[in-house]
Amino acid sequence: MCYQVLRIGVIVGCVAVLGGWGCSRGPTRVKPPGIDAAEAGRLALKEYDTNGDGVIDAAELNKAPALKASIKNLDASKDGNKDGKVSGQEITARIENWQEQKVGRMSLMVKVTRRGQPLPGATVRFVHEKFLGDEVQDAEGVTDAEGYANLNAPPDPNQPNLPGMHCGLYRVEITKQGDKIPAMYNTQTIFGQEVSNDAAGIQEGIKFDLKY
Repeated sequence: MCYQVLRIGVIVGCVAVLGGWGCSRGPTRVKPPGIDAAEAGRLALKEYDTNGDGVIDAAELNKAPALKASIKNLDASKDGNKDGKVSGQEITARIENWQEQKVGRMSLMVKVTRRGQPLPGATVRFVHEKFLGDEVQDAEGVTDAEGYANLNAPPDPNQPNLPGMHCGLYRVEITKQGDKIPAMYNTQTIFGQEVSNDAAGIQEGIKFDLKY
């Protein structure tokens, strides 16, 4: 496993499979989740294209925070047209890009603050978009005293001690026992995140600031 330590203390790691990057020289091989890229693009439109015009526009993206957070990468995909809208082809192309990278799991740490101050003891849950299918799993972690949380999906049966989460598009839900965090940060979340090596925010560090 290889790690890159970022400026603000966020750690992004990768487990490459099939010898793609050479991050792991031992016997560890982690299979990425199986995603039908074309079907995912079709299902995403079915769920979010409420006006039936064949794209997920700016208003519809407000209901799809994961896609909204990834709009730059989606528009920059091989089928992207940089129009600020998301097509099924753009989603398909982005998933194919993950698949070409052959990343099994990524180690990911995020920071949660409330009005700029660390929010300890908060549960951060990354909920995968349903159109990605059942093999992509949700991930979660609990923030420490400094507001940082490591995100982990359930362990791989073949590698039970391997941490991390799958590449994918996620809705981000933040809750804390005894603290009434507004629905806009959990059940009706405005937060979304793409998890991949070149996703927006990964290199700078992923931070969520709650304003309540």
